[in-house]
Amino acid sequence: MAGKGQVLGESLLGEEEEEEEEVDPGPPQIDPATGQVIPRPKKKKRRVNKMGRRKLLENLSNKPTDFQIRVKVLEARQLQGGNIQPVAKVTVANQTKQTRVKKSTNSPSWNEAFFFNFKKSPADLMDELVEFKVFNSKKLRSDSLIGSFKCDVGMVYLEPRHSFLHKWLLLSDPEDTMSGAKGYLKVCVCVIGPGDEAPSFKPVASEESDDIESNLLRPAGVQLQPATFTLKLYRAEDIPRMDSAFMQGVKKVFGIGEEQKELVDPYFVFSFAGKEVQSKIMYNNDHPDWNQILKIGIQFPSMCERLKFIVRDWDRMTEDDIVGTHYLPLSLMCSTGEFGPGFLPTFGPSFVNFYGSTREYSDLPDEYDDLNLGKGEGVAYRGRALVEIQTTLGELPEVPVEDINNDDILRVQKFMRRRKYKLHAAFLNATMVSAIDAPVEFEVSIGNYGNKLDENTAPCPSTTQPTNAVFDGCHYYFLPWSGTKPCVVVESSWEDISFRLEGLNLLLKIIDTLEANIEQVRIGIKAKLPTPELAQLLISLLDQLEQDCRKKLPEPTPGRHVSNELDRLTRDYREFELETIANNVIKLKTSATDVLEAMAEVENYLQILKNIAKEPQNSMPDVVIWMISGDKRLAYYRIPANEVLWSQNPDYIGRLCGRLQTLQLKFPGLKAEKEKVSEVPAMLRTKIWLGLANEDDAWHRMQTEGELAVYAETYENQCNIPVVGWTKKGPLGRPKWSDSQGKCSLPRESFEPPPGWRWEGDWYVSPELSMLFDKDAGHKTYMEECYEMHSRLPGTSWGPATRPWTDVKGDEMAPKDSVDLPPGWVWEDVWQIDLSRAVDEEGWEYCVESTMGGYGPVEKRYHLCRRRRWVRTRKLVEDAKQKKHKLIQEKKIEEAAEGWEYAPLFNLKFHATERTMDMVRRRRWHRKMICEKKGADCYFAMKFEGKKKDEDDKEDFNAAYAAPRMFLTFKKPFKYQMRAYIYQARDLLAGDETGLSDPYARLSFLTQSSVTEKKEKSLCPTWDQTLIFEELEIYGDPRAIEENPPEVMIELFDYDKFGSNEFLGRTKAVPMVKLDPADARMPVLQWYPISRGQEDGGELLAAFELFLVPDKNASMESLLAGSDLPFLPPKKGDLFLVPNGIRPVMQRTAIEVLCWGVRNMQKFQLSAVTSPSIEFECGGHVQESNVIKSTKKNPNFTENILFFDVMLPREELYMPPMNIRVRDHRQFGRKPTVGIHVLKSLEEFRCDPVQAELAEDDDGVQGGLVNGGRGGEHVIDMPAEERKVERKSGPQIGQPLKSFPQLELPALFRGKQEEPDPVVDEEIDWWSKYYASTGQTHKCKKYIEKGQDKIEVYQTHLEDVDFTNGFSDFCSTFELQRGKDEEDEESSVVGEFKGGFKVYPLPPDPNDEMPSKVFTNLPSSTPEECIVRVYVICGIDFQPNDTSGLADPYIEIILGNKKISDRDNYKPNTIDPVFGQMFELTTMLPVQKDLTIRIKDYDIISSDDVIGETTIDLENRYLSKVRATCGLQKSYCIAGVNQWRDCIKPRQILENYCKQNHVSGPHFYGNNSVKVGKKIHNLADYEPNKPVDPNVGPADERLALHVLHTLPMVKEHVETRPLFNPIQPGIEQGKIQMWVDIFPKSLGPPGPPFNIEARKAKDYVLRIIIWNTVDVVLDEESITGEKMSDIYVKGWVSGIDEKQKTDVHYRSLDGEGNFNWRFIFPFSYVPAEQVMEVRKKEHFWSLDETVQHLQPNIVIQVWDNDKFSMDDFLGTVSLNLNAMPMPAKKASSCKVSMLPDITTGSEVKLVSLFEQKRLRGFWPVYNDDTGTRTLTGKVEMEMELVSVEEAEERPAGQGQEEPNMNPKLDPPKRPETSFLWFTSPWKTLRYIIWRNYKWYFIGFLVLLLILLLVFLFLYSFPGEVSQWIVNG
Repeated sequence: MAGKGQVLGESLLGEEEEEEEEVDPGPPQIDPATGQVIPRPKKKKRRVNKMGRRKLLENLSNKPTDFQIRVKVLEARQLQGGNIQPVAKVTVANQTKQTRVKKSTNSPSWNEAFFFNFKKSPADLMDELVEFKVFNSKKLRSDSLIGSFKCDVGMVYLEPRHSFLHKWLLLSDPEDTMSGAKGYLKVCVCVIGPGDEAPSFKPVASEESDDIESNLLRPAGVQLQPATFTLKLYRAEDIPRMDSAFMQGVKKVFGIGEEQKELVDPYFVFSFAGKEVQSKIMYNNDHPDWNQILKIGIQFPSMCERLKFIVRDWDRMTEDDIVGTHYLPLSLMCSTGEFGPGFLPTFGPSFVNFYGSTREYSDLPDEYDDLNLGKGEGVAYRGRALVEIQTTLGELPEVPVEDINNDDILRVQKFMRRRKYKLHAAFLNATMVSAIDAPVEFEVSIGNYGNKLDENTAPCPSTTQPTNAVFDGCHYYFLPWSGTKPCVVVESSWEDISFRLEGLNLLLKIIDTLEANIEQVRIGIKAKLPTPELAQLLISLLDQLEQDCRKKLPEPTPGRHVSNELDRLTRDYREFELETIANNVIKLKTSATDVLEAMAEVENYLQILKNIAKEPQNSMPDVVIWMISGDKRLAYYRIPANEVLWSQNPDYIGRLCGRLQTLQLKFPGLKAEKEKVSEVPAMLRTKIWLGLANEDDAWHRMQTEGELAVYAETYENQCNIPVVGWTKKGPLGRPKWSDSQGKCSLPRESFEPPPGWRWEGDWYVSPELSMLFDKDAGHKTYMEECYEMHSRLPGTSWGPATRPWTDVKGDEMAPKDSVDLPPGWVWEDVWQIDLSRAVDEEGWEYCVESTMGGYGPVEKRYHLCRRRRWVRTRKLVEDAKQKKHKLIQEKKIEEAAEGWEYAPLFNLKFHATERTMDMVRRRRWHRKMICEKKGADCYFAMKFEGKKKDEDDKEDFNAAYAAPRMFLTFKKPFKYQMRAYIYQARDLLAGDETGLSDPYARLSFLTQSSVTEKKEKSLCPTWDQTLIFEELEIYGDPRAIEENPPEVMIELFDYDKFGSNEFLGRTKAVPMVKLDPADARMPVLQWYPISRGQEDGGELLAAFELFLVPDKNASMESLLAGSDLPFLPPKKGDLFLVPNGIRPVMQRTAIEVLCWGVRNMQKFQLSAVTSPSIEFECGGHVQESNVIKSTKKNPNFTENILFFDVMLPREELYMPPMNIRVRDHRQFGRKPTVGIHVLKSLEEFRCDPVQAELAEDDDGVQGGLVNGGRGGEHVIDMPAEERKVERKSGPQIGQPLKSFPQLELPALFRGKQEEPDPVVDEEIDWWSKYYASTGQTHKCKKYIEKGQDKIEVYQTHLEDVDFTNGFSDFCSTFELQRGKDEEDEESSVVGEFKGGFKVYPLPPDPNDEMPSKVFTNLPSSTPEECIVRVYVICGIDFQPNDTSGLADPYIEIILGNKKISDRDNYKPNTIDPVFGQMFELTTMLPVQKDLTIRIKDYDIISSDDVIGETTIDLENRYLSKVRATCGLQKSYCIAGVNQWRDCIKPRQILENYCKQNHVSGPHFYGNNSVKVGKKIHNLADYEPNKPVDPNVGPADERLALHVLHTLPMVKEHVETRPLFNPIQPGIEQGKIQMWVDIFPKSLGPPGPPFNIEARKAKDYVLRIIIWNTVDVVLDEESITGEKMSDIYVKGWVSGIDEKQKTDVHYRSLDGEGNFNWRFIFPFSYVPAEQVMEVRKKEHFWSLDETVQHLQPNIVIQVWDNDKFSMDDFLGTVSLNLNAMPMPAKKASSCKVSMLPDITTGSEVKLVSLFEQKRLRGFWPVYNDDTGTRTLTGKVEMEMELVSVEEAEERPAGQGQEEPNMNPKLDPPKRPETSFLWFTSPWKTLRYIIWRNYKWYFIGFLVLLLILLLVFLFLYSFPGEVSQWIVNG
């Protein structure tokens, strides 16, 4: 990873990095101003490729899944502050964990791993934050944060392997952003989902130089800057009602009401990176004008990806509701400028749309509330908000919310200019309709326009007329629109942003073209086309791409469009990208050599195009189509507006604009997924067009096929009053003339044609379509149904009801036996009760009252009605067609005259015939209108005469505008015939408990559906059936149908005798259309993937064609004048087969089955499976194996080979699967199926037939062997030239023969060599070999110097290593299943079948000679006793089980019924334990073949938890030809670390190999050369020099071993096996490194096992004598004003942290301190690994000591002693005993630059105290509070390292205590001035007071004497004078 700088614009954002080389490999430079690393100059090689923006995580599932996020905090460097005690905290999605506190260091090393487990949906998890914070634990919490870093989980997930490995994070202070870097933190993070492999967090071997700069994760531009996101929030509109109208009603009653209020109180929330700010609340307002500025302060560039806008509704009592959520990806609003133009995040002014649950308000809780949180696809538009975002760098916001000034409000007006748009939709078919209880209508809306159930929007013809669904004669229902297809039109007003959407459409078209072309090339590669043809396809793809990328992006037209800054920037960015792609394509055309490489490059272009084909400012809401039944919204489909947008420029038209498309509606929300609803709500074929209202003649021009007609519509309502009969008067409950809902009054006479329109014709009755529809139209077979009705009074028994026989709608019909056959039909079978529905065993279903519906299969006492369905199939006989046609016409005309439909009440379902319960009836009237003036509105302004005052105003408003109905009418339909060729399916889901299904397929095509026969008990049914759909009537131009044929929907079901049939999945297909039946093209069978919800449900092999039926009477020119339809396919019984030419071509094929045995069979029906046999079925042929007597004694079959000679398809694509079924043979002849396996494809088992004559020719085979192939399978003949060469080498072989005697000689003096060198032994052990092989060279230097053997260390299981092929070379393991496929269930594996297959073609003539069998020379299938040795080396990243984030793991080995638990040797407090243990067991293979290594967590009180386990199949290793029983060592040694451990010697192994693989040899010529096959191997070629190891064995064995190494055999190795735990299936719980040796006892005893015990630490004692300190900074000021320090020295070994200190050198005035003080630090050290082992208890209550391996660092600190306050820290130095700087000899030459630093790492000469043993001199101490190191003193010390033994021989006391020797320390000679003042008053006087003030004292005394003398003189003078006078 080194050498690739990572910044936000590069690999973080998902492109491949630049390949670059460093100019200067020196250490990173630090910028003194910011403390940041200065990026080095890079020399660009070439730009591999990039995607300039971060990939967006799209289409993430909303289903909660197990996830694990692992974080490992390794170390920190350059944390700001000196002598701090750092601790790191990691927070992931509100779970926080912290590391240990490290003492007094600013470069702590933690090395701690944390596991965070989530059960969340991926969509939610990707937005959660990962935050790292480093605190100083010494300080108060408020100011203890040193620095932090955060990013979202999605950013980690987008990285390769979903992980950051060994990345440095730049820590910064989120509050004070200008302060630059606060330090660097090194971490690993990975996100693991089910089935992901966890990357290893082990340090990479080459990371010695650990380069921060190249692995730094920091935003681009050297440092994070403070920035402010300013969101200008102007207004919102169309916010749906959220509150109940209860209070309004109360106020109205009391008359205190003001005007009608809008029932929503919206406010807006803006959040990003965990911060949020909200606007003011606008009460009772659904179009709030907030006009506020919301600001969020961030660190820019940010590591978080999405801005979140939420509109919430304030509630007084309850929690605020969310109206809608909108996410805005940051990467669409800015560009890093890494490639192409860069810009800061900017957006708008533009509207953003909110989507969520349906808009209709109800007081009940909304079941789709989650959709408003932005989870899942919103099903309805919920308003929009006008916002603008700007980013300002370099400042954080003062206040989060302020008001927008008026200038801005005026400026934004121009962005709100609206234009009128029209949305047209024509519905051609609605099929597979699930709602059959009430009439169904479809509503089209854009935004809130066209929303029929919202009272605030003007009515418009946005819905189709309500129609009852009609049964299609097989299973589904459809709407019988026939030739009058409903159309809708929605007028709306939006801003004109066509330039944005057109640009998007252009890019989407480029992507579509490119994807289609890529698919073609892929098919070409799959079909193995010749290279020139592939190259041609590729060139045309590139030409097309270049041409597309040169197309001009649309520009905003001044005067029509208003564009903003982001539009301009996005356009520049897109142009730059397109230009780049176009240029790269030109280069690629000239330079591409390999198709696959070029395709990889093209895929990258596709990804770049997808990244730029996103429009952040799409303010035009999506078009939503709803299926409505009554007042209930059932299902929807959402289409982005740009896809149906019309444009004058054909390049910019939306891809679906005006085009016929098939939509599969969806149920809203996650309900369908949760409740496993399998049905399709409805399939629609529709055309949609959106464009400016003044351009809508483009839509009319498109409708060439039918005529658009507009009708006024009203319903005549009547009710039935006893005596009076039907009348309009009386209690109708709705107006006499009304709309279909009865909401508003629409009398016929009040309709006035709108301006610009006129009537054509008069009003006429237009009956509901389903009433006119003849149910069996277009069918050749039809299922008649009738219902037998029973009723009872409470307490009586069941008897026939008043209407004993009815149809499905409840209308009375004749009894079943007198149902008339229409003319031209015949019965196919008799009447049968339909038991395939939710009914009881007699077919009855029960309800309270038949008109109410709601039938259920369980009888309750309150049920008064019951019914059962009888069905009978009838078939059409050709000749009666004309008669039938006439009858239908007459019938229709009669019914149409009346046109009434009846119902008990208006809100119930209407039906065609009157029944006794019916109280109301209605009929529909239409009147056609013609448009005279283009573009005139077609809304009716109704004229009303005087209204009464008290009627509601709202109703007037609604009625004042009535919307007409629109239809697209077709003259006549074209007739088609569709043939569906259903051949077979494979890998279907299991629907029954046996693990099988009884599948049948049901096809639905437009108005018809049909069913295949059911196949019993199969997951791979072959139906081989043609279904013919006759007389399909399709309206519209056949050429349009050819271009865009309707889809065929195929659903698969599992037939169940009782209850409903279980859904197995569905798939769609498009038929090949033939307008001329003589068209010679043949449809090709292809596999269609079947899916059931999210799960994969297998594949269906089928083909479909749609023929236009020629019309006999058509004129020659017309389309219909084609020839006759092709003949019907051949029949088998009553069913049509798939015709030849479409069905696969067969050839005679051999399948050899190696039927070896079964393993691990689980109980079936509570008893063990002991006597199984296996049944193989392929292509309808079955072979059965013999029966195993007892699986407990020998689970292998005695006869192993079965042979199929069958006809199978020649093309691999059509090969039927191999079904493997295991049956158990039980008493009384029962043979239950106990397990099945479906082998989807036999392709991997294909081989060439073995030629008989070659198989005998021994020499023919070895050529393959020498080339490393597996003998016996591929026969390679050696070319003639090689043989000549071998002859030449004859004499050379002869030469070494003479020298043989000399080769025997070394045996004489080998004895001397065998005495191993005693020094070597200590440092050379098995671990040296292991570390040498893993590249950890610092742990095994001696071993590498000696150049001894290495081993293979595989990072995965041995089964996954390439050449082993999972050890399936002899036989493969197939898992057996049973039981149903349920999504949430654990795996249903119930055993394994061991065996293999070989498939090869046979000669077509049965008389030709058969090739010889492939499976020959099989090993014995009897059990073999073996010794198994399991070596477990170490564990990696175990999932912690204790709260401390650690575990106490130990090993448990399980093999068969043996169990070894190593609980006593558990490894305390570690998740990376070193086990170093070997376990030896004996076993019988294959009876006990599964070896389980389980890692458990030791707990004292509770039971031990399982951390994880892994299972190894020993049998596969034992049987494999690559000899996985015991890995081959590199050399043959008879002693030492690499002693031979196998039970047979290399020469014997080679002989066995040759025998097993039919290779001639080995022929030894003396001991120095050997011939194997046709190749001669010489020892001199392999060992040009004498072997290094003194313990090597004899020459012939060595030579044999060298030859074995050239063959595909397992070498000596260590494998890394992931551990899994059943509690969290699929999520790895850690790994173990281990290997297994298997020794069959029959081959003799094995060699001695390796000793892999973990390395033991040695005890050392570090003695440090602190002699003196010099130049220590003087920290204190004495009373007398001098600078001084009371110096003492403190020291400890970091990690052990037992501090020792010297005595205090008081009052040092010049920074010198004298100590002569000895520190003694005992510690344990592993010399071979150069680490110190520290064992200590984490807490006083801990049971065990935690073992840590740390660098042996010694910390020496100089302090200033204070008696009455905290001591002051002066300086520190930390020395690594392995790599410490040489001390300075003189104090003057001791400088800070002697110490290694991140900046000066490589320039300082470092020595190891373990080699030097003793050092003496001066070392600097420094302080780096400020972030730079300042020299604060020098310490003279002597360090000596002695082992414990030496320490006992030469004892020395601590400090100056006894024994004071080695060397003896004299008390320090400190200056007199050094003492503690208040303990030595005399010294204080002498040294402090006297010394400083002696002249004052002397002066004072002299003055005192003089004064005394004067005083005495004056005192005695008068007396003396008087005396003198007296005495005279």
